[in-house]
Amino acid sequence: MTQRGPLRSQQSYRHEALLWHTADDFTEALVGFVGEGLEAGEPVMVAVTPEHTAWLQEALGESAAREVTFVDMTSLGRNPARIIPAWREFVGEGSTGRGPVRGIGEPIWPGRHAEELLECQLHEALLNVAIEPATPLWLICPYDAASLDPDVLTEAQRSHPVMVEAGSHRGSAHYAGRPHADALFGAGLSEPRGQPQVAVYTADTIHRLIAYAKLELWITGLSAEQASQLAAATELLARGSLHRGAAEVAIRIWSDPDAVVCEVTDDAPVTDPLHGRSLPADEHEGLWQVNQACDLVQLRSAEGRTTVRILTWRRGS
Repeated sequence: MTQRGPLRSQQSYRHEALLWHTADDFTEALVGFVGEGLEAGEPVMVAVTPEHTAWLQEALGESAAREVTFVDMTSLGRNPARIIPAWREFVGEGSTGRGPVRGIGEPIWPGRHAEELLECQLHEALLNVAIEPATPLWLICPYDAASLDPDVLTEAQRSHPVMVEAGSHRGSAHYAGRPHADALFGAGLSEPRGQPQVAVYTADTIHRLIAYAKLELWITGLSAEQASQLAAATELLARGSLHRGAAEVAIRIWSDPDAVVCEVTDDAPVTDPLHGRSLPADEHEGLWQVNQACDLVQLRSAEGRTTVRILTWRRGS
């Protein structure tokens, strides 16, 4: 991959999607990208699947690979809401004098659950909001064009200003920027595939929630420990809703073949689509903690209503 334009020290944030078709495509483009960064003295972080980590490490060679920060994206990105904080930490957000850095981030790969894919697509759109334009981060997101659904590749064009394929760079005619991130954040979630159990709580009755949730979650087949942890996370979100000014909080719990789901809905809008993706100053806001602890978390807010879903995958899903 040929570096173009001004010196990296004079550049700002770059967010690109790489469409690759074979292992050779993948390594040829990204080994060159990593190598150029290392030669320029730029820190490089690579967050991809273990298989693709092995490809890059072999192609880079042992000496160069030791200079790269490798992160297992199947662990970091299990809940995609944890990825942006990792990039911010790597870039050194808030520090001064940090030079240019490079990254490779692969949140989307074949076989992810539909709900995971949806959150990955929201994450990719939010990367255009979360990173300040003046930040000298060059981030490339690889997409397996030979295996992913064409709709996924079309969505990548909406969330990436630049597309890279077969060594060529082109601006994305479909890039939609901040409005696209806002549209995804304001979109409704799918209807439950199971039959929900519903309960409503206020500030006067919230103390009853955790016992109720534990019982309902245990009935779904979760272990006592899992039920307790998920009930605690649900209560944390519900109390956060009341703290934000909600008059009441609706709790729905259901299960389907893949997951057990807890949903918290309130009438206190959240206007920041990055809510829960940075450590909050307000100790009463629990979404950050829930994002760190749970398998998958979905946050949406529109038309005066906010919904948070927590999904716990069934073993083997």
